[in-house]
Amino acid sequence: MSLLLLQPVFRGFIALALSGAAFPLCGVLVLRLDLIPLRYMLMHGVILGGALALALNVPLVPAIIFINCILVLMMIFLNKTHSSFSAPSAAIMVLSMALASLIMHVKDVPAKDTLSILWGSPFALTVTNVIILAVAAVLLVLYISLNYKNILPIFFSRDIAVAMGIKVRLHETVMIFIVAITIALAMQLLGAFLIDTLLILPVLCAETLMHLTKNQRGIKKLFIFSSVLGFIFSTGGFILALKFDFPPAATIALTTGALYAILLLFNRRKKS
Repeated sequence: MSLLLLQPVFRGFIALALSGAAFPLCGVLVLRLDLIPLRYMLMHGVILGGALALALNVPLVPAIIFINCILVLMMIFLNKTHSSFSAPSAAIMVLSMALASLIMHVKDVPAKDTLSILWGSPFALTVTNVIILAVAAVLLVLYISLNYKNILPIFFSRDIAVAMGIKVRLHETVMIFIVAITIALAMQLLGAFLIDTLLILPVLCAETLMHLTKNQRGIKKLFIFSSVLGFIFSTGGFILALKFDFPPAATIALTTGALYAILLLFNRRKKS
């Protein structure tokens, strides 16, 4: 508890509490819309945005968000001729990495400086960084809360959603942009390793837990369970890291992954 009195540690705790509670909501969107390939494209977009920011000496976060928004627009445009986002996101991922490599070569940007962007630390966050994460978390919660009745039919069936008069293309585009901005921000501030843990694993744990308790129906419950588990994993893992002097990202990932493995074993045993 005495460590939490230190400002960098306290800021890291608040940031992880906010991220753990809110970002699994984004993870539900990623899994339900099959946007896993988008995450890898955005990682390369962070590298491209970082290379561009270092080369032009401009602020890092706005450059990363701008680049990732451009990449998402390209992916949505290319997706008009594809049944999923896998093919266009893979093509854009390769293109963005090639551009990043070219910029680093022409402008003499050290590769280690660009790649270090992917490994943020909760102890290195400033007050401004925490505020940015808080705003992103609030906007994410507000969008899902206000548009839940439109999101649910899209998750179930795009054809039924269109028949209901829902603007499916618009909502899918907005959700993709929310996912893109959330991942871009969190990846730069918290690191690629930690955002993977907070984004996907709590949702997988929530789905497995709901199945074990025979409560597997209901997207609303999935949102709630994922948020609660994400908050528990992030804050609990952070406190364990402080207690045993471990890296926070690795501790949170290991505890979350271990619990998911245990839930899977229980689920398999129950089925057998």
